[in-house]
Amino acid sequence: QVDMVESGGGLVQAGGSLRLSCAASGRTFSAYAMGWFRQAPGKEREFVAAISRSGDTYYDESVEGRFTISRDDAKNTVYLQMNSLKPRDTAVYSCARGRYTYYTRNSGDYPYWGQGTQVTVSS
Repeated sequence: QVDMVESGGGLVQAGGSLRLSCAASGRTFSAYAMGWFRQAPGKEREFVAAISRSGDTYYDESVEGRFTISRDDAKNTVYLQMNSLKPRDTAVYSCARGRYTYYTRNSGDYPYWGQGTQVTVSS
């Protein structure tokens, strides 16, 4: 069993920044890719960013250049630094541990999920 706990969400004005954290349990954290996804009210869950076991990163074009994903394997933690936030970034953000060492944008490739943290960006 792998437990994932997100933190760092909140309310921020447009143009502001937030840093999300996701702490994972288990000894195998460093062996797998990690991803961030988000779901806005009334919309399907969508891919945001992912990082491979080796640290390669991949972003959805909607956040490219504004968001940065990183990982600290010594702390079993993955981060999502979000800058220049926009109202359309408002969503529940969830982290997930992948089943592979490489990143994908398919949520079906991530078997373990956190409960999510709310990010609200006001205009």
